[in-house]
Amino acid sequence: MHKPWKKFALVSLALVLAVANLSCGGGSSDPTPPPPPPPGPVNAALTQFASGFVDPLGFVQMNDSTNRFLVLEQRGTIRIIQNGSVVATPFLDIQARVTFNAGGETGLLGIALHPQFAQNRKFYLNYTTNRLTGGLQSVIAEYQVSTTDPNRADPATERILLQVNQPFSNHKGGQLAFGPDGFLYIAFGDGGDQGDPLQNGQNPQTLLGKILRIDVNTTSPGKQYGIPPTNPFASGASGQPEVWAFGLRNPWRFSFDTADGRLFAGDVGQDNFEEIDIIQRAGNYGWNIMEGLHCFSPPTACNQSGLLLPIFEYNHNDGSSAVIGGFVYRGAAIPTLQGAYVFGDLTSNNIWFLRETSPGAWSRTTLLSITRNISSFGQDQAGELYVLDYNAGVVLKLTPQ
Repeated sequence: MHKPWKKFALVSLALVLAVANLSCGGGSSDPTPPPPPPPGPVNAALTQFASGFVDPLGFVQMNDSTNRFLVLEQRGTIRIIQNGSVVATPFLDIQARVTFNAGGETGLLGIALHPQFAQNRKFYLNYTTNRLTGGLQSVIAEYQVSTTDPNRADPATERILLQVNQPFSNHKGGQLAFGPDGFLYIAFGDGGDQGDPLQNGQNPQTLLGKILRIDVNTTSPGKQYGIPPTNPFASGASGQPEVWAFGLRNPWRFSFDTADGRLFAGDVGQDNFEEIDIIQRAGNYGWNIMEGLHCFSPPTACNQSGLLLPIFEYNHNDGSSAVIGGFVYRGAAIPTLQGAYVFGDLTSNNIWFLRETSPGAWSRTTLLSITRNISSFGQDQAGELYVLDYNAGVVLKLTPQ
């Protein structure tokens, strides 16, 4: 492995000697400090954290000081991990409401706990159903935990905030997360099918192919939630007021860096390329004009003006074909991984990390090559990371080797 820190060590030594000479000879007493050397090699492993799940797709820690974790199961159930064991009774069972195809892209897809969950007991789900209108829809709904049993959510408290018609069975996105601003961010894919035939990605008048931002603590006229006034289309004149960013194909997992608030998203590609984006307000991420850094429609000489290109793309040459967005590592167990964005791929089962080597320049390193079937990543309150194995029904923790 190339070890650039050796070069930095020599440079640092030269600077130290130069500073010593200046201090002896009456030079500047406040020289510019040398840049810190890059971190050393990262040695990590996966350790089983809990097992016994069915098609797990999501993992969050309850933000109420109880050290409990929730695992989302695609079929429409949520399980609790408490004191290292899985609680027998589900935290929530809404299988009667959820429409899903095992191994497909529908089902119970996302969960986010309200920032004041410890006080108001509220959380939010993203699931698909055909039980409301007869056609397939994505639903964003609010639930509350029981007032008498902290290990049970009350299905009767469901308050549907948003329903979005889905034209096909794929590209549903599904992630939910509260940002540092306290607003709820929601990822929807373009709704399918191949190539975005309905042109949803580039159409700001639809909620598909977008990341949305809403205020769950207020309401706007005709809505079960508020529209933050700083949303790019808040007036509704040139786009849906919920839209925060657009031009996405199937954003499968996004997350906020807990240190600087940047929003990272993995967007699943179609034929050749997977991409990682940093999502910005009003950003157009190119689909279906672009796939990654490359023209898609048309395949050459496409108009890239106004598009925000991914910070990183990778091809399918190694068997990869479906990016799984992850998290920026902010834990303490693996110091050399600090500040790196960790992500993976569903089909190659590789786990990598990205580092920003200079502003806007990112370098990828393989962290682990495993035989697990990665469906999602999770992060606890200490910044440590977890990996969900879809087929085995296992939650694994990233640990030092």
